[in-house]
Amino acid sequence: MRMEWQKLLCDKRISGKRAKNVVGDLRSPFEKDYDRSIFSTPVRRLQDKAQVFVLETHDAVRTRLTHSLEVSTVAKDLAHAVAHWLLSRPKREIDSREASYIETIAATCGLIHDLGNPPFGHAGERAIGSWFEMKQNEFKLFDLDEDNCSIRKTQLKNDFLFFEGNAQTIRLVSKLQLLANLHGLNLTFGTMSAAFKYVASSDQADKESPIHEISKPGFFASENELVNKVREQTGTGVARNPITFLVEAADDVVYSAVDIEDAVKKGIIDWDLAEQQLKKNVDRNIYNMLHKRMMDYLKSGTLKLTGKAAEEARSQAFRIFAISILAPSVVNAFKSKYDKIMAGEYHGELVKDCSAKTLVQTCKSIGKKYIYNSAETTRLEVMGRGIIHDLMDIFWEGASHIKDHKKSKDFPYKIFSLMSDNYRTVFEESLKRCQLPVQYCRMQLVTDYICGMTDGFAQTLHQQLKNG
Repeated sequence: MRMEWQKLLCDKRISGKRAKNVVGDLRSPFEKDYDRSIFSTPVRRLQDKAQVFVLETHDAVRTRLTHSLEVSTVAKDLAHAVAHWLLSRPKREIDSREASYIETIAATCGLIHDLGNPPFGHAGERAIGSWFEMKQNEFKLFDLDEDNCSIRKTQLKNDFLFFEGNAQTIRLVSKLQLLANLHGLNLTFGTMSAAFKYVASSDQADKESPIHEISKPGFFASENELVNKVREQTGTGVARNPITFLVEAADDVVYSAVDIEDAVKKGIIDWDLAEQQLKKNVDRNIYNMLHKRMMDYLKSGTLKLTGKAAEEARSQAFRIFAISILAPSVVNAFKSKYDKIMAGEYHGELVKDCSAKTLVQTCKSIGKKYIYNSAETTRLEVMGRGIIHDLMDIFWEGASHIKDHKKSKDFPYKIFSLMSDNYRTVFEESLKRCQLPVQYCRMQLVTDYICGMTDGFAQTLHQQLKNG
């Protein structure tokens, strides 16, 4: 079945209702999604979550918040170009109003794409999964009572052993950010559909698969029902939403370029090293175009910079023109793959199929070789892993002894009471519904609370609870 834009742009909310129109409010439902997101607590927390460099004191180096704002901007730009192309085709599949919807959904999904990441970046994800692996026998974590649960035990178990921040994002925006009900931000089905970066459950995901969208878990068992509703309402089936490809590409384009800029600012690498790698590995025509634009721009300036200032200027110019080359290349890749995308038959990544792919590949290789494995980054990741493991030990004691929502004077309840009211409310409601094993709900309470922490909060709380 070919996907249809009119169905993909479903403005019904996940509560099953459409928002009431307020007199004088001219925003579309998708613009309201963006506004709900940008004013939400999880987005504000991103200002104290690491993009690459944990607990960074250099105020010019990016946090998750600045990264997400940049991805949102680029995603909107890519979507604008695609929407303009769709409007110009002989067979017009969308109108001008729907074109604006596509742009807004892309901007929202770029903004929220990293909300589910725990403290200390991707190292935090690995720390959570490794804690469950190490403690599963000691605490009998996966002795799951399945009498009243139809969900596969392998999914229930793998949700934690292969913990994934993208799946936590879906949970966060659809349940954990409480307002007046248990629907989280209660976004539209159209926005929720585009927010699913991966489409497989944790027991069906395969990191070795050539099908990119099933290489990581996309959702937890607790959101199975939501996933089915989103797919039904938007008509995607098990395929990715077309807008998702643009948001993912925006993320790749942004971080591959800006991580080099930040590393130069921090002194982790010097620009000459980065430039050598780019000249050696990037397609010659792409490199020559990039280098010419950079040099023309820098030479046109009146300032004669030297030393560190000159290096930083080159890294910033690189970021500007790398993105300016990559963005149209990604849009062209989307156009060339469009029919397959709409048929749910494209299983790749736009940045890997675009004409400037060697630029992205080289930037990522520089990051892996010289930035992400630097001594400073590794030390902070080790520290973050220890903090997360210790906090999970503490809060598991609180969660594991709770059988209902009744108050108690027992010490584990005191630990339980330290956790966020929002997460405890969602936990208690899950127990009342009896749709998931109690043990699963307990483990999810701990991961919800840990993932909601900022880097600084986690570090401070750890000091308070472990060191006095």
